[in-house]
Amino acid sequence: MVTRAVPRLVIAAPGSGHGKTTIAAGIMAALAARGMAVSGHKVGPDFIDPGYHALATGRQARNLDPFLQGEDRLVPLLLHGSRGADLAVIEGVMGLFDGALGTEGYASTAHVARLVDAPVVLVVDASAASRSVAAVVLGFAKYDPEVWLAGVILNKLGSQRHEDEIRAALAPTGIPVLGALRRSEDIHAPSRHLGLVPAAERDAESRRLLPELASWIESGVDLEAVVRVARAASPLDGAPWDPSSEVESAGSRAVVAVAAGRAFTFRYTETTELLAAAGIEVAEVDPLRDKELPPGCAGLYFGGGFPEVHAGELAENAALRDRIALAVRGGMPVVAECAGLLYLCRDLDGAPMTGVLDASARMTGRGALGYRRAVAAADSVLARRGDEVTGHEFHRTQVLPRNGNPAAWAWEGKPEGFSSARLSASYLHVHWAGHPALAGRFARAVGAFSAALAGHG
Repeated sequence: MVTRAVPRLVIAAPGSGHGKTTIAAGIMAALAARGMAVSGHKVGPDFIDPGYHALATGRQARNLDPFLQGEDRLVPLLLHGSRGADLAVIEGVMGLFDGALGTEGYASTAHVARLVDAPVVLVVDASAASRSVAAVVLGFAKYDPEVWLAGVILNKLGSQRHEDEIRAALAPTGIPVLGALRRSEDIHAPSRHLGLVPAAERDAESRRLLPELASWIESGVDLEAVVRVARAASPLDGAPWDPSSEVESAGSRAVVAVAAGRAFTFRYTETTELLAAAGIEVAEVDPLRDKELPPGCAGLYFGGGFPEVHAGELAENAALRDRIALAVRGGMPVVAECAGLLYLCRDLDGAPMTGVLDASARMTGRGALGYRRAVAAADSVLARRGDEVTGHEFHRTQVLPRNGNPAAWAWEGKPEGFSSARLSASYLHVHWAGHPALAGRFARAVGAFSAALAGHG
């Protein structure tokens, strides 16, 4: 067993809304501005926060989720994602001990911190309290002895007197204050119906904000102390995750068009790494702008995003919609998750989409959010009937009718999505690093289709 030193820390909070995303991204940006190579990671299935991490670090975004990936894969995935980095910053999810409901904290930030043996820095919104902050911090420090609470960053302080009062109350706990930040109305990311607006949808604005964010962190956070905490983490035993050991060759050089741009911003980094390991060339295509599929295209992957926000622009690009419909009807393998599912429908809130599926998509007032244990309801381009996977669902739309093609998946006894030998379209997001057989099956289908095209050429 090889032991590897990986300086790392977890940025957590007592709950949502304390500012951990802003502070985590700010620490990444500030350390990167100092010349450090920083690897950003997010606990849980979130796609949006990692987008800000990628901007701050200049590296691919990563997720760590024991439900989606399996407990044994977290250290290998962390070693893989942080390869070549001086330090890994892991942003938590919700409150430190909040995990999947009914599981006693499974997949919580604390669970991940224990699995990767990382010290935790607690971000606390102090805007509505003073000495009581010390009681909160002490409670979090003692709640789970296996979680090392290495320090606290105070956020949204009102004045120096406010800060001094909290520092004095914290002193007897022995938990160091690593930072104290004043309220800043200029440091924030806009939000909408499913959380923050993805960084890719406001790329120029986000890039302009990064120097301000780094400067704000420099003004109130002891970055040297933060780095010392990260370097105090014990070495990790294990080998980095290797996508080439998870999948076989697709059998033929092939190109997969992967949806990107402002409407399709959600995609796990490891998805494309697995396809590349199978010999697939991944080419991004923007359904808002591009008129053609890439040369040699033999497969389509449409991940998550907010097509409902860009439905009008997607509808206007009839050229690409027609190309996609023609390709899929000609047998081109396609995988579509959530946003991709909507794009394959006849229409989305009345705006015409590709029409691959004989169904309509509509925004609703209710959201669907949570982990899912799903079973493949039929053979598809991704799975064999009866295969079990873990995934998550995150949307406020509905697709009707759900008939025609067999369902892709079923959970809690309910069929969901659409499937065929060349298609899988569903609301279910699956992290392929946790289920690499899906990537392998899709890659083989793409390779076979590419070989058939070459044979007819």
